[in-house]
Amino acid sequence: MEILRVENLCKTYGSGENRVTALDHVSFSVNKGDFIAIIGPSGSGKSTLLHILGGVDKPTSGKVYMDGNDVYAQNDEQLAIFRRRQVGLIYQFYNLIPVLNVTENITLPVLMDGQKVNQERLEELLTTLDLKGRENHLPNQLSGGQQQRVSIGRALMNAPAVVLADEPTGNLDRKNSQEIVELLKYSNQKYNQTLIIITHDESIALQADRILAIEDGRITRDEVIRR
Repeated sequence: MEILRVENLCKTYGSGENRVTALDHVSFSVNKGDFIAIIGPSGSGKSTLLHILGGVDKPTSGKVYMDGNDVYAQNDEQLAIFRRRQVGLIYQFYNLIPVLNVTENITLPVLMDGQKVNQERLEELLTTLDLKGRENHLPNQLSGGQQQRVSIGRALMNAPAVVLADEPTGNLDRKNSQEIVELLKYSNQKYNQTLIIITHDESIALQADRILAIEDGRITRDEVIRR
């Protein structure tokens, strides 16, 4: 069952001689529960694509459909709700709030949405992410791997349909990197969440169901690894 569809997506920055094409008529679809790896050199348009899929950056032209709904037909308020409820974003640099503890960082999207925290889900995430006993720690009291676990917890707290991860292991050593990937794969399989990861790490890409390669803003390869 299709969860995400992208049609002729274009993104340009600047104008005239300074015009830069970040995405050039990109089209693809993703089924619910798929694990997709997006690879490509720096500056190829990977992060731009991910931010547009997540409702963070608007396309110049083209369409993004999430669960059959045209994402960018929504107004700014609806788009903000979409980002909080439908998408979980995980960044390379964690983007944690330094004055908030582990529990507060994880539950922030729920509280910003005016919803009540699901304590059972919070406890499950803290246990799964090996953060029990660190609930009151601030980000600067955690290792890099622990901070990335917190950012994963924040992304998963609202049980989003799609999890988007932009180089989530880029700042971690090999052991922590594989642990983070295993956590994301576990969530992908347990909750049937669609997982899309940008990575430069070939070993991570080869664990995906499908690899999309992007170069100069265009998809140059779309390969199914496993079904």
